[in-house]
Amino acid sequence: MLGYIQYPRWIHPEVIPGLSVPRWYGIMYILAFLVAYLLFMYQLKRKEEKPNRDLVLDMFFWGIVGLLVGARAAFVLIYDTSGDLLRQPWKIILPLSFEGGRIRFTGLSGMSYHGGLVGTIIAIGIFMRVKKIDGLEWGDMLIAGIPLGYTFGRLGNFINGELYGRVTASPLGMIFPVSNPQQQEFPANLPWVRDFCAQIGLPITGSTVNLPRFPSQLFEGLFEGLVLWLILWFIVRKRRPYKGFVIGCYVLGYGIFRFLIEYTREPDWGIGYPITLVHLDNPMIQFSPFNFTTGQILCAIMIVGAVVFMLIVRSRARRGNAGAPESPQPSGRKLRKKLQKGS
Repeated sequence: MLGYIQYPRWIHPEVIPGLSVPRWYGIMYILAFLVAYLLFMYQLKRKEEKPNRDLVLDMFFWGIVGLLVGARAAFVLIYDTSGDLLRQPWKIILPLSFEGGRIRFTGLSGMSYHGGLVGTIIAIGIFMRVKKIDGLEWGDMLIAGIPLGYTFGRLGNFINGELYGRVTASPLGMIFPVSNPQQQEFPANLPWVRDFCAQIGLPITGSTVNLPRFPSQLFEGLFEGLVLWLILWFIVRKRRPYKGFVIGCYVLGYGIFRFLIEYTREPDWGIGYPITLVHLDNPMIQFSPFNFTTGQILCAIMIVGAVVFMLIVRSRARRGNAGAPESPQPSGRKLRKKLQKGS
């Protein structure tokens, strides 16, 4: 019995094989935004008889702008260790490359979730302040649907064969298509590679070999997307004790799920483990829960930030309730008159 799964050969990044556009990844992004919009409108219609659709669309427009700018900026500043994008800044926003005198569509390769989250919060926060919208109320409704949309984004990563996990001998390991041989394949003459292939029953047919990896995109789509959405939509949303509670639960829940799933992800190329507490002779196949990736560091910040945020908004909600004037109680005389009129 083989100790790995082959990536489905019928899956292609392009909707029409041979044509660079359209690509499934872009379609998944569109579906993600559409799902988030529909779920937000569903909640808004239950609160308002005639919601301002134009106002909602404007909010989503600026939210998407903030997401793209923040995600791209964080990737350039944190994850692009080569410095190529800073030396050639037009590549940051230009989805094209010029190779051999030919123009090739590449898309905006390289986005950071954490940067996108910060960019979205800033953009929508400014928009709501300008429009005098209750940010916590709308924020709770907006965030309740986002994880379901996020699921489509991770499916897009899987279809692209990117953001795969680390090398594993687990039966869940999958051999992804080679998109970057320098980064993904290993020399077949290395003793540890030959031993690993023998362990999982993988034949060696060339000078390099493509080893199975965790399909971490699917893990993220399941837990950071679908499971988190089910928790927020059917439990948290219906039992929120104060405004902003759903926002805090999303940031906290995502941070926890992502922190744990990062243990199955491939460390960022050129960065590895910024925090290494346990030395590993061969980190490609060895693992320690005490070595942390950049994503885990950012998730730890998210978790702390979520707890602090929830404490602040809960405190404000309690102060607001305590300061609210009590409804005047009718006097005995007025109560008797009211009862006499009723009779």
